[in-house]
Amino acid sequence: MVIIIGNQKGGAGKSTLTLLLANYLTQTKNCKVTVLDMDYQQSISQKFEKAKILENEELYEVLAYSLQHFPMMEETIKKNPKDIVLIDLPGKLDDDGLIRVFKAADIAVCPFSYDEFSFESTVPFALVLKKINPKVQLLFVPNRIKANVKYEIKVDVNEALEQIGIVTTAIADRIDFQRTNTFQTPLAVQAVIVPVFEQIFQDYIQPNL
Repeated sequence: MVIIIGNQKGGAGKSTLTLLLANYLTQTKNCKVTVLDMDYQQSISQKFEKAKILENEELYEVLAYSLQHFPMMEETIKKNPKDIVLIDLPGKLDDDGLIRVFKAADIAVCPFSYDEFSFESTVPFALVLKKINPKVQLLFVPNRIKANVKYEIKVDVNEALEQIGIVTTAIADRIDFQRTNTFQTPLAVQAVIVPVFEQIFQDYIQPNL
């Protein structure tokens, strides 16, 4: 199974969300997970290498990958449909290499926030993805939402995104997000991500494994 995590909007939290989902699937659901870090910054790969230096137990493999190399990995992925491949996408849509990745995706997780700039980046990403792969299950995740902020466009944004995919329960903001790495999720973060990830797992991942 291929799950891509992406959005054009910088700072949407896709790399951290990829880490959190990988930790959840391996530690809570005992799934076999491989992470392909295709983001230009490759922050997940850096955290993975740092964890190895510190001799922490590896929960899953993280591979620094470019879009051009994906076709070589695709056949291996197809031969192991019970394994979960999480792909942290680059934050741009202007690379033709994305087409093969989009076509291979079973699920797309798209973190966003309730501001105009995030919305204007999220919609084009979603529409391009659905045009290339109409069968993909598209999940919009309101990410790091602040409890004391009134989001005036929330209802309108949700209604617009629900025309394209599913809007999940929101993930509340916690300062400990910054402490997430490839071998542990802080307890304060666990509390806010588990309800969202459990819904995603039960409704969309488990039925396809």
